[in-house]
Amino acid sequence: MATFLYRLGRLAARRAWLTIGTWLAVLAVLGGLMAAFATPPTAQISIPGAGFQTVLAKLGREIPAAAGGIGTITVESRDGKAFTTDQRAAVETTIAAWEKAPHVQSVTDPFANQKRLDDPAAKVADADRKLAAEQAKLDRGHDFLNLSAIDLDKAKAELARLERAGQGDGARAQQLRYEIPNRTKGNADLAAQLRTGDRKIADARAQLDDGRRTLALSDGLRFVSTDGSATMLQIQFDESIPQLDPKVRAEVPRIGEQLASAGLRVDYNSDILQTRSVVGAGEVIGLALAGVVLVVMLGTLVAAGLPLLVGLIGVGAGLLAAMVATAFFEMNSMTPALALMLGLAVGIDYALFIVNRHRQQLLHGMDLQHSIGMATGTAGNAVVVAGVTVVISLAALTVTGLPILAQMGLVAAGTVLMTVLVALTVTPAVLSLMGERVLPRRTRIAHERRQRRFGRGQGRWAVHVTNHPVAAIALTVVVIALMAVPAAALRLGLPDGSSEPKDSSAFHSYVTIEKNFGPGANGPIVAMVSLDQPVAAADVSARQLEIGERLKDLDGVRQVVPFGVSADRDTLAFQVVPKDGPTTEATVDLVHNLRELRNDLPAGAHLGITGQTVANIEIAERLSAALPLYVAIVVGLSLVLLMAVFRSVVVPLVATAGFLLSVAASFGAVVAVYQWGWLGDLLDVSRPGPILPFMPTLLIGVLFGLAMDYQMFLVSGMHEARAHGEDARTAVRTGFRQGYRVVTAAAIIMVSVFAGFVFAHLTMIRPIGLGLAVGVAVDAFLVRMTLTPAAMHLLGDRAWWIPRWLDRILPNLDVEGAGLRRSLAERGITGNGGYAAEPGNAGTGPTLVGGDTDAAAPTLVGGDGAETWQNGERESAGAGASRS
Repeated sequence: MATFLYRLGRLAARRAWLTIGTWLAVLAVLGGLMAAFATPPTAQISIPGAGFQTVLAKLGREIPAAAGGIGTITVESRDGKAFTTDQRAAVETTIAAWEKAPHVQSVTDPFANQKRLDDPAAKVADADRKLAAEQAKLDRGHDFLNLSAIDLDKAKAELARLERAGQGDGARAQQLRYEIPNRTKGNADLAAQLRTGDRKIADARAQLDDGRRTLALSDGLRFVSTDGSATMLQIQFDESIPQLDPKVRAEVPRIGEQLASAGLRVDYNSDILQTRSVVGAGEVIGLALAGVVLVVMLGTLVAAGLPLLVGLIGVGAGLLAAMVATAFFEMNSMTPALALMLGLAVGIDYALFIVNRHRQQLLHGMDLQHSIGMATGTAGNAVVVAGVTVVISLAALTVTGLPILAQMGLVAAGTVLMTVLVALTVTPAVLSLMGERVLPRRTRIAHERRQRRFGRGQGRWAVHVTNHPVAAIALTVVVIALMAVPAAALRLGLPDGSSEPKDSSAFHSYVTIEKNFGPGANGPIVAMVSLDQPVAAADVSARQLEIGERLKDLDGVRQVVPFGVSADRDTLAFQVVPKDGPTTEATVDLVHNLRELRNDLPAGAHLGITGQTVANIEIAERLSAALPLYVAIVVGLSLVLLMAVFRSVVVPLVATAGFLLSVAASFGAVVAVYQWGWLGDLLDVSRPGPILPFMPTLLIGVLFGLAMDYQMFLVSGMHEARAHGEDARTAVRTGFRQGYRVVTAAAIIMVSVFAGFVFAHLTMIRPIGLGLAVGVAVDAFLVRMTLTPAAMHLLGDRAWWIPRWLDRILPNLDVEGAGLRRSLAERGITGNGGYAAEPGNAGTGPTLVGGDTDAAAPTLVGGDGAETWQNGERESAGAGASRS
């Protein structure tokens, strides 16, 4: 591999303009294809076989009016007073305009809805009063009947007494004989009337009770706030909102602008306002910080511009190719953002590694063209291995079985692969055009001073760490463990409007709904009940009431609103409004309880639930379940790759253990900021909440790949020093001196790029940006530059143990370029870039082909007697021999 890369670097350097022109042509072609065939990204997330999607699809078939996306809009009076007549008229006019907008099926009128809610309540109250009055009349009738019956009994008793006394023919007896039948008939008629009245009262009371029960289901539901100063309305589209063209969604707020002139404020939820742009101010700031670091390290704007150029070309080619592919699949809006973040970071770093190697070789006197080839063959070889590690960790996201993660992983992996290709071709081409300008004069002077001091003051941190390895390991582990403490409280869930910036319309809409209509109104749950047998038309209300009360009885339910019946009356739809917000643990418990309720419904009734709240919870659960398999595959494959690179079993295990510490610290930082709210004001966290469910999987995959990059560039120097004859412990310090400067700069660059995404316009990407920034910082400075040298110094030669059988079957990747140096020496390629007339007759002097950093002395091969300088001592390798 190293030899091939050497030739590739030399070819790109000799054909510099052709190489650069080819990449520019690639960008132009991809740009044209994107303009012709690409489709915009979408925020929609779909998971095949997910319960919420199955229910939603069936609901759309059974009750078409319930299909399509629903966006929520809030309107408030700016003075905080109840709407005036003119303001209500302005809202109704705007609603009429919204209804005519493209793809809009309907828009709810909050005032009409509130009237429909208030009227039944008023009617029930009025009916209750009338029923009470009628009941009072009936009660008086029953009292009268009872008194009449008593009088009738007295009359009958008096007549009997008169007859026994022989006065049956008297006037009184005759009067009683006349009155008693009439009274009996009158009582019977009155009793019949009272019974009829009782039945009517009973029927009315039953209806009134049903009305009360129905009202109880939606008790507290409002569309206009109690003080009349705010309204909540919903706009329903004919398809899901993420699938709508941005121009269609933009029409809604454009129409709403007319409400401002009426003294009203209108806000929209995040679904309506979701953006599809990839780059924002935060990303630009991160890129600018990376540029500053490059200028400080490389000393000139020209040299610093090269890694930035490579990163931008690589990311541009990768993203353009991905966008062209959207002609065949729908891309989530997070996918290009993740690819941009990773592509920029690794592209800049990979170019920096090659540029740094080239500069150090020039400092040691190597010929320009030969140095470009050697830098590409050695540092470029490490770039390939590091890039492959990142690609493996990203491509392995396909094993989760979740299309959204597979898409993110493959697009990001393709972008990283593209940046590797660009780094291996554009970097040597531009280095050839830059010539000696890549190495400013002050850098050469500083190098000469260091050479006179012979390395004093370089790599002192490694000396301190290796002098006290146990303390260094213990202190590092303790610090990282403390940072990781919050990770134990990690809770996953997709963000809602409360995670949007505080000054955004989406956040204000969320808070307005929460304040005036209850937190659960921000995330209602849709319940669909399928019946084995259609219900009779006359019994629909009773069946809705029966099932609705079952739903309302669950803990955490605030309101239940029946809102749809299928044409054949075998499907009933309900809106379940939780008491708490959509991302709270109480709402998660409610979703689980709703799933369990399906076993307690009457026979023949089957419950399914859907809606954004349910989707978020189910997606989080599916992602969590896929994480263990993903981690096992990524770590397993990468361990094999690292064993092939370092020819050791222990080094990869140490690297992986350190990576796990970095991940724990990264998770801890994300939980502390985004879930607990620490530094929320500083990092623009509007409200703490659950962590994006994609975050753990993505963070683990990306951090593993990046962590192995730093492992590669630091430990490969240790491996090379040991291969050159140093003892294991001395090799640790030598390797550290060779790589710590470039790794430090690379880590700062990556942290800068990732930190820029902490303020990304796409809020879902922010926790990933913070997690990667913290993870890279911890991994580079605590794990790779402190824990790893301490552990390897403590282990000594045991760190490089590998079974012979395993060493034989593993491929030799020649990351340090030892094979390349031997090949060049055998072919007689000299340090000035020319070729000897015949192999073995390369000239009288030694040939410089190595020299990695400021501190490392060059490796000399060729000539009649090769010499290798190691730590200021010259060793003779014998005539014609090569030490590498």
